[in-house]
Amino acid sequence: MNKLELLKLSISKCFPDELVQAINNVNLEKIEEIRIRVGRPVILKMGVNELILKYKINTEEILNILQTFCSNSIYTYQNQICGGFITIPGGHRVGVSGSVVVKDGKVINITNLYSLNIRIAKEIPSCSMSLLQYIIDMSKNSIFNTLIVSPPGAGKTTMLRDLVNKISNGMPEINFKGLTVSVIDERGEIAAMHRGVPQNDIGIRTDVLDNVPKNIGIRMAVRSLAPQVIVADEIRK
Repeated sequence: MNKLELLKLSISKCFPDELVQAINNVNLEKIEEIRIRVGRPVILKMGVNELILKYKINTEEILNILQTFCSNSIYTYQNQICGGFITIPGGHRVGVSGSVVVKDGKVINITNLYSLNIRIAKEIPSCSMSLLQYIIDMSKNSIFNTLIVSPPGAGKTTMLRDLVNKISNGMPEINFKGLTVSVIDERGEIAAMHRGVPQNDIGIRTDVLDNVPKNIGIRMAVRSLAPQVIVADEIRK
């Protein structure tokens, strides 16, 4: 099944029937986010436009939705929830908000769930082609040290994901051999791992360290995975 088919299946299993019917009346391909808040109307975000549904979620329903997204085992997803989201089949991400419990400077739980934001994952194959000429060192069949910078929402991660695919698979049409890539996927946005399986096409020579701080993950990759290329997203000060 493709990403949208997996999302439809998740929605049909997790959402109340009336909400499923309302969403099914909309072209799912156009939806970017499904925002659910307790006591507020469900909002479908479609680019700069929004569709406000009449259906309102109650506290019990939103807990049931998250429980079902977590395959009825929220404990298994506790680390992801503490990071503010979970990843579901197809690479779609469910953002979580509520009362944050902090201990010793670390988030240990989110209780009194208030909202869920289902961000629909969409890959754009070959979107990075215009960048490759600046990134690939053809004389050495290697990659230049590269930093991709843009304002939020401009598609950096989508571009990066496609670059990983191209670098990992290689491109026979330009005589570029694939390289071993280690992805340090701290926020799960590049590979979108679900139960140990990448939900995005990240190439045949790619290893993933998921849900790990970049400074730790990079050291782990260098020590044990022998990467020729290391990729990370959202580098901060």
